[in-house]
Amino acid sequence: MWKTLQERRPPAQMPGPGFVHLHTHSEYSLLDGAARVEAPRSNPSAPTIFSEAARDGMSAIAVTDHGAMFGALRFYEAARKTGLKPIMGVEAYVAPGSRFDRTPGESEEKYYHLTLLAENETGYRNLLRLVSLAHLEGFYHRPRMDKQLLAEHADGLICLSGCLSSEVGVLLVNGQHDRALAASGDTRDIFGAGNYFVEIQDHGLADQRRIIGEQIRIAGELGVPVVATNDLHYTRREDAKPHDVLLCIQQQKLQSDPKRLRFDSEEFYLKTSEEMRRVFNELPGACDQTLAIADRVQLLPELERIVVEHRTEYRLPRFETPHGEALEAYLRELVERGVEQRYGTPPPVEVLERIDTELAVITKMGFAGYFLIVWDLIRFAREQGIRVGPGRGSAAGSVASYALRITDLDPLRYGLLFERFLNPDRVEMPDIDMDFDERRRDEVIRYATETYGSDRVAQIVTFQTIKGKQGIRDAARVLGFPPIVGDRLCKMYPPAMMGRDEPIDRALEISPDLREAYEREPEAKEIIETARALEGLRREDSVHAAGVVIGDAPLVEYLPLKLTKDSREGSKKMVTQFDMNGVAQLGLLKMDFLGLRTLSVIEETLRHLHTRDIELDIDHIPLDDAETYA
Repeated sequence: MWKTLQERRPPAQMPGPGFVHLHTHSEYSLLDGAARVEAPRSNPSAPTIFSEAARDGMSAIAVTDHGAMFGALRFYEAARKTGLKPIMGVEAYVAPGSRFDRTPGESEEKYYHLTLLAENETGYRNLLRLVSLAHLEGFYHRPRMDKQLLAEHADGLICLSGCLSSEVGVLLVNGQHDRALAASGDTRDIFGAGNYFVEIQDHGLADQRRIIGEQIRIAGELGVPVVATNDLHYTRREDAKPHDVLLCIQQQKLQSDPKRLRFDSEEFYLKTSEEMRRVFNELPGACDQTLAIADRVQLLPELERIVVEHRTEYRLPRFETPHGEALEAYLRELVERGVEQRYGTPPPVEVLERIDTELAVITKMGFAGYFLIVWDLIRFAREQGIRVGPGRGSAAGSVASYALRITDLDPLRYGLLFERFLNPDRVEMPDIDMDFDERRRDEVIRYATETYGSDRVAQIVTFQTIKGKQGIRDAARVLGFPPIVGDRLCKMYPPAMMGRDEPIDRALEISPDLREAYEREPEAKEIIETARALEGLRREDSVHAAGVVIGDAPLVEYLPLKLTKDSREGSKKMVTQFDMNGVAQLGLLKMDFLGLRTLSVIEETLRHLHTRDIELDIDHIPLDDAETYA
């Protein structure tokens, strides 16, 4: 028992004030963390990481999701809104050798855990690079860093030795003190003695209590501090049961399965400062170190500007004009040339006046480069014979877009307003959706990648959440009920509105049958209550159907990256770890490359007509043809 090593200490005193959680798994540790970053609309009173930390009077809190930074931006914003200092971090996976090793088999460890925290802006930038390279270069079962990579990007980072699954933890559990000491020494040397802490945890697990004494001994031998953490995976103690269901969903196992992964205690919640001080009553200094680390951590100027001051600096990629002309001059040249093709020579005065007005606004707002980028992408598609849509949304109100063939609708003919598209009083990035034949959309993305650089173009992540009906099916299955039970409750669920399930609470109001089952059947109540506890949590990540981001610099300078799930050697596709909203907040150029089956059908129809010697100009069909409307 580790407490016997503390016999020389003075008698334990009552817990002191204050504690900061430095090991936190939010819902963005997908299907593993159940601690909410924000309450879902379906349950706005649901406790979050921040509501609970603020209620306890904590001054700061860290986020250390597994191997990724999906929720970092939202975490930072929510923390600041609550008055807490956010500490950006990650629970990293570290390869035992090189991150490039891909050794099959189950006998060897493929990765260890390590807790990393950003002390300042430099540390945050290094964290972005480490997490991105772990995904882009080191992915094998998990996104893995290695010690070489850590050494190259250690500046500005604080390192905690990690949980039971860390290298130190695994070695100590196996009774290998000397190797654990050497591993700790190596990591201390990478980050520096002042930036390395031996991390201790006590969730009532036998292995944790067995090695704490050894961990304290290692800290003493290396001359580094000990810091206490709680491996926080959910917010309140009572969330342990729904969290266990979440783990079963992840593993596709029944809760009754004895071989599945489970947490062996209910102590993995956001404990109060008093609770943490009581757990480590004989090591108050380990709790004090959490406050010292939080004091060291600085707010991040870039994120402060974005989420606190709400100031966005747009980062448009540089468009290279043919002869080095100014962007504004080249845009005017293209527009004037397109106007003559669209309206004849000379163009009507009304058109020229409209063009002057639009170009003045575009120039004033600094978006000449944006229009040139969009024009170039659509030009490429047309030249390659890729069918492009006629345009959609407010961009159809721009004569400049029409002249550039970005759209094929004459805004003057249909009385469309340019101000709905761009307005100097509403400073935000234009949003022009581009529609392509779905079979050839990837060709356009590939052209953008070749033009602007493979490290500056990526698709954009999106997240699915656990919704009411799906949650009921999942809960029923995991709890061990026959499929017919979950199916029966789902048949009682009100139909989706515009493709969206009603929240569970609303469904209970709307559906008398569902409400009666909930009130009268214990099984139904257990299933629905479990589903309600999970409702709104992030379930999985995927790639946005259309979103693409193009940066003015390597994207890793702004956000973390990963590979798409269908990436292969020689055909790797990058995707951001921040969603569309995060990309927009950073001021990066996000564009919608939509693949439309309708355009594919049109193109295939024209091809079939051509085989019958029927030629049809689908782009110039009269809209007042008498026979068509007869």
